[in-house]
Amino acid sequence: MLPFEGLRVIDISPNRVGAQVSQLFADFGADVIQIEPPGGASIRHSAAYPFWGRGKRSVQLDLHQHADRDIVRDLARQADILIETQQTGVLDGFGLGYSDLSALNPRLIYTSITGFGRQGPYAHTAGYEGIVDAKLGVFKVFERMTPQTAPPFVTVPFAGFSATQVAIHGTLAALIERERSGLGQWVETNLAHAFLSLDTWAWFEDLIWNRWPDAFKVSSSYDDQGRPMSPLTFMLMICLTKDGRWLQFASVAPHLYAALMKALGLDWMFTDPEWAGLPVFGENADKRFELWTRMLEAARSKTLAEWNAIFDADPNVFAEQFRNGPGALEHPQLIHDGFTVDLHDTERGAVRQPAALVKASRTPAVLKSAPLLDEHRAEILELAAQPAPAIATVESTNSGLPLAGVTVLELATLFAGPHGATMLTDLGARVIKIEPLAGDRIRNIIPFPESGGAKVMQGKESLAIDLSTDEGKAIVREIASKVDVVMQGYRAGAMRKMGLDYESIKATNPNVIYVNAPGYGVDGPYGARPAYAPSIGAATGLPLANVGDTVPESADLTMPQIQDSARRLSAAGTMSNAQADGIAALGVASAILFGLAARQRGGGGQELFSSMLNTGAHAMSAQAVTYDGAPKEPAADQGLRGLGSLYRIYDAKEGYVFLAAMTPGDWERLARALTPFADLSGDERFRTHAGRSAHPKELIEILSGVFAKKTAAEWEAELLPRGIGCVELNLESIERKLNDPAFGVASGYLATVTHPIFDEHERIAPYVRFSRSLTQALPGVLAGQHTDALLAEFNGKSPAEIDDLAARSVVGR
Repeated sequence: MLPFEGLRVIDISPNRVGAQVSQLFADFGADVIQIEPPGGASIRHSAAYPFWGRGKRSVQLDLHQHADRDIVRDLARQADILIETQQTGVLDGFGLGYSDLSALNPRLIYTSITGFGRQGPYAHTAGYEGIVDAKLGVFKVFERMTPQTAPPFVTVPFAGFSATQVAIHGTLAALIERERSGLGQWVETNLAHAFLSLDTWAWFEDLIWNRWPDAFKVSSSYDDQGRPMSPLTFMLMICLTKDGRWLQFASVAPHLYAALMKALGLDWMFTDPEWAGLPVFGENADKRFELWTRMLEAARSKTLAEWNAIFDADPNVFAEQFRNGPGALEHPQLIHDGFTVDLHDTERGAVRQPAALVKASRTPAVLKSAPLLDEHRAEILELAAQPAPAIATVESTNSGLPLAGVTVLELATLFAGPHGATMLTDLGARVIKIEPLAGDRIRNIIPFPESGGAKVMQGKESLAIDLSTDEGKAIVREIASKVDVVMQGYRAGAMRKMGLDYESIKATNPNVIYVNAPGYGVDGPYGARPAYAPSIGAATGLPLANVGDTVPESADLTMPQIQDSARRLSAAGTMSNAQADGIAALGVASAILFGLAARQRGGGGQELFSSMLNTGAHAMSAQAVTYDGAPKEPAADQGLRGLGSLYRIYDAKEGYVFLAAMTPGDWERLARALTPFADLSGDERFRTHAGRSAHPKELIEILSGVFAKKTAAEWEAELLPRGIGCVELNLESIERKLNDPAFGVASGYLATVTHPIFDEHERIAPYVRFSRSLTQALPGVLAGQHTDALLAEFNGKSPAEIDDLAARSVVGR
């Protein structure tokens, strides 16, 4: 039996954000009914539709018609979950809101995803990704991606994919809670709030800079002359090979950087007095630039094949190839792990696509073809006509934290795996973090104590312990025998050496959910490779999707062109606000919750696998999924202003606006509003969608002239109340925008906590809300802060025994 067999899911979302939520349930056995508008959901035009729609049933309904709304109500009476991504209030207006449907079916879990949430100044704004990016300041974050003055359009769906995963977290948590209470509830998240989950430490950098401006200097990666400002530029070198392929190195440890310099033939520099201190040269920017140039020149003396031979010969030297589009699914590790599949589709033949988000040892996914439009109409209408099952009356009460009673043991470092566990503390899970005596190295990754790890430590209990000792390993094994979940994020073989692998732990804890969350895999060609956000981002196509055709892959590039392209590729995929680590963390949380839900539904304990690569492939599925004759996903233009004429950044008289007018209704409202400036309605070229698509340059020229007549703030104030997606770009940092009480607090994005070092401060609030269940926002913790209490509770250690372990440096406090 598949873990979600017997569940019925109604998906009323016409976009990929909702489709990728219901996809998880379809992959694992749920009956997912996709309700499509007349003509079909817009995502059917994407090459990735066979992936987003797989395993579902389709029925075409017009929610403007009373009869069709009645069908939705009848289906909801028999459903377990409903997923919707409509603008705030739309379904309420149809009588299909949460209050309407929960009255018919109190067990219904009703999951809503909007652009900005249901409170705050943008609660009723259309939830286009570009609108969210513009207001948050995401375009501003990626400004180094282009030499232009205007911030660039960002293609990667950071906000949309984040909302997908957060909605999965909330829905699974509500499903787990329903088994206790017998009741469903409303689950809410939004693109803007969910995007904030991706941030590693930018929030805390900003907090420190504002409180203690002299504490440390936050510098850019490059100065105004394009010279490297940080040694990380050399350790995370982006280079071009002799045959014109881009590579991303990740040599952040001293021994890895030494091995890289040897492979480049530059290791002699370490003993040359002229290069003393390499790769740190204080204020000598010219020396840094010269080193960078020499490294790039050495790198392009070898072809990609020659570099691959070096990687095979020396495990300390490694770089990822920058992949784009379908190339991401050709990654050898994805293929080895079975995360790349060729699935037969009724209309399209073989479709290459990512496998399920999670690989489950006992309850594997079963992948099926996507439906034809309205393919299952007769059987779905027959289902709707059946009498609704009798539902016992249960008194509705607040249910506490949905994951109360769940204990997670975290064996991982840095951000991706650990932050996956962090998000579960917001939902009530107890997370025990195992870290070295000196603490996880993320705590000091930026030069202010604890700031790098403050976010990822939120809500946890820390046990500092030396796992190189037999006593240390025995203590952790005993804890592992008593928890619900073990999550580990180390490279292949590390856990087995310590007796902390799944088979070892299962022997004493057969019901454990054991989640492997490495960068690459637990074995295979890349299983032992180091995985960092820049390299995983390059492998899954994030940077190249963002820069589009503005960064060429050519062996003929000059050194200045290589350096310009390297700077832009760096900015396109490795910002602390949004990168592959944050994407992977969301997938880890989804995997843990999947395991808990599957166990609760009879799946038992099992080993699960969630890799950074596979989660990244899901995020980039619009570009990655392919088949013979597949349409090409729209890409940003050469100026990185947007996708065509109606989803685009425009210059205003002062500032910039982002326009999103993608539907016929959007266009009609826009044309009416701009009538005083241009006769768009009367122009035959733009009368139809096909006509507008055929004349993008002409329409861009007209709209550019119109938007230049007023300031960006004036355009937002005029057009947004008229239901037109047009907003002023935020040209300040995301952190400053959030700290504006009229935005961050008013929208419910912030919560106040007290930290052992930072005292009282604002943190990002839990990313999901429930109508009955609670969430909690807790502060970060210090290394070893809970050592004594945990050893006493789980290991039965007396104070004297704990003192002895600490005196011998087996544990830290």
